[in-house]
Amino acid sequence: MCVFCRIVKGETTSEIVYQDEEVTAFRDINPKAPTHILVVPNKHIRSLAYVEPEDTLLLGRLLQVAKALADQEGIGRTGYRLIMNCGYGAGQIVHHLHLHLLGGWDMG
Repeated sequence: MCVFCRIVKGETTSEIVYQDEEVTAFRDINPKAPTHILVVPNKHIRSLAYVEPEDTLLLGRLLQVAKALADQEGIGRTGYRLIMNCGYGAGQIVHHLHLHLLGGWDMG
């Protein structure tokens, strides 16, 4: 079982900032920005390359949660970045689909 699946199930310690029946969000243990939250589907999907048509609504839900968290963190109006790496060549380290929500500094 991957580390993100263990976090979703509460089997590994993490600072969870949001969780519902479809999505879990938690702070990155090695943040690259003042706000660095990982937003993951509770369903294990290896990466965007493995998404099926029935996952379309779930992908939209990830974006909705990321937007709400950006607002909650006070970066919704000042700006933030969403990143999704897909595969080893793109830097994906944990093979469970996830969004990086980054903000809190000027990326200009």
